[in-house]
Amino acid sequence: MRVHVVSDVHGNRDDLARAGEGADALVCLGDLVMFLDYADHSRGIFPELFGEDMADRYVRLRTERRFTEARELSRGLWARVDGDPMVLIEQAVRRQYTELFAALPTPTYATYGNVDLPRLWPEFAHEGVTVLDGQVVELDGWRFGFVGGGLPTPMRTPYEVDEEVYAARVAALGPVDVLCSHIPPDIPDLCYDVVARRFERGSEALLEALHQTRPRYHLFGHVHQPLVPRMRVGATECVNVGHFKARGEPWVLEW
Repeated sequence: MRVHVVSDVHGNRDDLARAGEGADALVCLGDLVMFLDYADHSRGIFPELFGEDMADRYVRLRTERRFTEARELSRGLWARVDGDPMVLIEQAVRRQYTELFAALPTPTYATYGNVDLPRLWPEFAHEGVTVLDGQVVELDGWRFGFVGGGLPTPMRTPYEVDEEVYAARVAALGPVDVLCSHIPPDIPDLCYDVVARRFERGSEALLEALHQTRPRYHLFGHVHQPLVPRMRVGATECVNVGHFKARGEPWVLEW
């Protein structure tokens, strides 16, 4: 069995369309949406609405962890737009989802990232795309458990889940061979982004599950440039499958 795994697609439709080539299945760990490309400030929903100059300023504030000022800038920009901000964002996300879900091969098993809008996924997930969150699927005798989204942060991204709800979804999986999530377990080396120079939020519930249920693998993304992309925790190989938007290649699991 050969499974290709991607995460943090962020609008990379062309490579996503090829990600399942040679695989029996594709696993997608979320963040399909491109709201703002931190490497190219001309790309994404934010510059589409407000221009590259404002995107430059917004990225600088967030990179410097001046989140209050970033939110004030964002509120000021939205106050000047003609139309309901949520409607405009949803329209832009729908345009991206139309292309990205069409690129997903059959079969695909997917869960949400922290910048996704889960309520829209049923409209775009075609036959052969299975969406899982707090659920398990069996592939060639191996149990794959999925939990999506992120935890609350100062970033206030669209799909941040209350800690207790998230922990309950992790617990509901029970023993699995492969634990699949968007965010990493709460281990500093796996959570630190060396380019953004900050710790992303990891999950204590995921770390606890590694110790209690001892899966063969824990696969995740979220941290685009991790200090440590792979490490062993007890019996489990923890793997950041890579920033697919930049990398363009899936991570491969075979057994």
